[in-house]
Amino acid sequence: MRRYNVRMAGVGGQGVVTASHVLSNGVIQSGGESTVVPFFGSEKRMAPVESYVRIADGKLYEIGEILYPNVIVIFHSQVITHGKSYTMPFYSGIKDNSFILVNMPRKVELSQDEERELEQKRAKVFYLPATEIALQAAGTEVATNMVMIGAVSAVLGLPDLESLEKALIERFLGKGLVASGGTASLDKAMEKNFGPKLDLVNKNMAAIRAAVKYAAEQGWVQVTTEGGSKQCTK
Repeated sequence: MRRYNVRMAGVGGQGVVTASHVLSNGVIQSGGESTVVPFFGSEKRMAPVESYVRIADGKLYEIGEILYPNVIVIFHSQVITHGKSYTMPFYSGIKDNSFILVNMPRKVELSQDEERELEQKRAKVFYLPATEIALQAAGTEVATNMVMIGAVSAVLGLPDLESLEKALIERFLGKGLVASGGTASLDKAMEKNFGPKLDLVNKNMAAIRAAVKYAAEQGWVQVTTEGGSKQCTK
């Protein structure tokens, strides 16, 4: 069974909580199980935000804060460089053979102690220009959060794109609308009411697809490790 404890960390205004809900619902849409617990203080821009997502393609029996993640997703560089996080250091509790996905175009300078600890844990740290990808694919940096979950889904192998699209439709258009955001044939009344939101779904899906393509180009693939967990090879 594939099972991951995902700890997401970012700052207010980036849509960290929205991303965690879309990822979680995407797993559920694909037939798996997932739980989400967001954690934040004052609701203002640049304030620390965390969200804990458990995902599996089988049964889950836990909920709550994730102290020992095997996936960490960093939405903003200041989580690392300025300590804008409720969990410090940012990799606290990380399990062996885990991976960290960071929204930065290049490697961030870590201390020798941090480098040594991550090496001892055999943790893979992947950097991707998520904000730049969002601007190119969706025309707005607001879609950075979708790039991040697209990259996560590509590395983990779940949820699939179809399930993420269903999760986006449910998030932005509401439950009960089963038509694909990319192929829905809307009458004039539907188009008037849902047109702008449908465009939002399409832009977010474009960001997710661009992230999946980027991850594939980087060779971020999986191999089965002892105990049935997954480790990326690059």
